[in-house]
Amino acid sequence: MVADHLASLGSTVVVHGTTPTSTRQLDEAESLEAVAAEIADAHGVKVLAVHGDLTSETVVDDLHARIRERFGHVDILVNNAGGDIGAGGVTAENAGKPVVNDALHIPMQDARSILDRNLMTCILVSRAVVPPMIERERGWIVTIGSIAGLSGHRGAAMYATAKAAVHEYTRCLAAQLRPHGVYANVIAPGEIITARFLASRPTRDERKVRDGPLTRYGWPEEVAKAVEFLVTKDGSYITGQVLRIDGGAQIFPS
Repeated sequence: MVADHLASLGSTVVVHGTTPTSTRQLDEAESLEAVAAEIADAHGVKVLAVHGDLTSETVVDDLHARIRERFGHVDILVNNAGGDIGAGGVTAENAGKPVVNDALHIPMQDARSILDRNLMTCILVSRAVVPPMIERERGWIVTIGSIAGLSGHRGAAMYATAKAAVHEYTRCLAAQLRPHGVYANVIAPGEIITARFLASRPTRDERKVRDGPLTRYGWPEEVAKAVEFLVTKDGSYITGQVLRIDGGAQIFPS
């Protein structure tokens, strides 16, 4: 949805997945190429689909080189890889959420998977993409964190830890980038209706509404519009911040 929304604003877009057909895992689309074609047809912009393991520095560097060869440079980076997904991937039970998922007993392969998917992807992609932004003195980084990273969670400890680290890494990035006119912010969503959200937990039908009390679930376009705010002139004096998109589920200082 973020890619589609930015494309609707006229942006050239790159969409990423782990594999060319990772969209099939939760029946979201036939392929990444199909997603790219749909966005391009809908908005008349150039769209490139790329795939690879973003926990690999070599893969990240190769993908970045391919994108730069095609489009010249990257103005906006949305760090959106992540999820509370163990070593079994999203096709495992509960769409990949580890069965044992606490601070002490989660299997180490699951703990490392969650930390790598959320934190290391953010670090590696930022290390590749941001230095050219500094050279041009132009760029926007939006990292997708989570309200889980702003409080303690007995049943999602590694995910909360990873997202808290992602938030802090982005703050540190923002501090480093201030003299260069490059922005770095975090969006911390709450309960947002996505294919994996629906597949990984019980949900309540009465909360699947688009209007009414803010006790409802959120929708992907509400996250996408927050990204728009942070990468346009409306957010021209905002950097290093964590913006909750959660309908007020958390109302306390971050």
